[in-house]
Amino acid sequence: MAKKRTRNANGRSSIYQAADGWHGRVSMGVRDDGKPDRRHVRGKTRAEVTQKVRELEKARDSGNITKPGEKWTVAEWVDHWLNNIAIATTSDNGWDAYFYAAKHIRKHVGAHKLSPRFLPEHLEAMYRKMQDAGASAATAHQVHRTIRAALNEAVTRGYLAKNPALVAKAPKVEEREIEPFTRAEIAKLFGVALENRNACRWIIAIALGLRQGETLGLRWSDVDFDEGTIKVNIQRPRPKWAHGCGGACGRKHGGHCPQRINLRKETKKPKSRAGERPIGLPEPLLDQLKLHAAEQAAERERAGDLWYEGDWLFTDEVGQPLNHRTDLKRWKDLLVAAGVRDARLHDARHTAATVLLELGVTQRAAEHVMGWSNPSMAKRYMHVTDKVLGMVADKVGESLWEKPKGQTQKHGKTDEDGSQAAD
Repeated sequence: MAKKRTRNANGRSSIYQAADGWHGRVSMGVRDDGKPDRRHVRGKTRAEVTQKVRELEKARDSGNITKPGEKWTVAEWVDHWLNNIAIATTSDNGWDAYFYAAKHIRKHVGAHKLSPRFLPEHLEAMYRKMQDAGASAATAHQVHRTIRAALNEAVTRGYLAKNPALVAKAPKVEEREIEPFTRAEIAKLFGVALENRNACRWIIAIALGLRQGETLGLRWSDVDFDEGTIKVNIQRPRPKWAHGCGGACGRKHGGHCPQRINLRKETKKPKSRAGERPIGLPEPLLDQLKLHAAEQAAERERAGDLWYEGDWLFTDEVGQPLNHRTDLKRWKDLLVAAGVRDARLHDARHTAATVLLELGVTQRAAEHVMGWSNPSMAKRYMHVTDKVLGMVADKVGESLWEKPKGQTQKHGKTDEDGSQAAD
């Protein structure tokens, strides 16, 4: 026969036995509607229920109280976070990275509840299983960043007391060492680029360090020939294709659908205020842009009614803006034609930043030119080359040692007699 339940004083926990086993109730505070928040636990034995009651009391006393009501599963929460929270604050590319990472999360840990029983070890096991199945350490690390961000939000909103992803150890990713182009390589690339259409497209990438989307989003209205400046106002994001036929074409990817539709807008504002910026144009580049304008005018004349009037700085032969994939292919073709090592298009941006470092440009000015909203980006993009080391050595030498009269410098500085030393 079940023991009679006795009432404890207000606010105190209670443990009692009923026909279906042992039960416990713990007062956790007050709900949002002002009513008492009294949590219920149950178990087969008094000892089991006592342990659960103590865990709730400990969480209450330490302030780690989750919201009352239905428990989310990890899969449910990640889907909610992805489609209702992250989508409002994340760039298109960033959201896509979260989206693909979420597939791994659902598969490996999606059935877990948002509760103290969801442990760092569960996440670490997921990373190992992913890598055992052939995923790279970088992919596993992206999954780690995604679940960490999603669970941080769950903690902030009171659905989870602690984030296990803050404790879990993610796979170590070896950072790829970026090697900026040398002056000799830059000269080769410029030389070959000038023999082809849209030569300024590659010169701007290397000399100014604009991102692909920024360069392809430039319009003639952004160029001020009188002031010698170009202004970054918008970006052309990479398209995200979907089936326009509802899948009737039988193609696996929406990008191959004859009726494909782009889910993204043609243009967007830079993701930070720092991205909108005017940049001064070197005189040779300004002259080259004038020549580019004349060449494009001739193409417009030849195309006639076929010309698409979009004011784009870089276009195909009938005025349409350049396709991102075609643009990348032409970059690879340029490297081969110039006899230069293979490199990402984004490495041109690293090169531009490193040139600013070599020139001794202040970090504040470099941040403006590169469109960095975070000063820490300088460490990622500005690489200490042999030339930079040599310049530092020369300055230390000038500061600490008196230079004998007539002695030349090693790194291209002017001698006392006005001659230029070899670099």
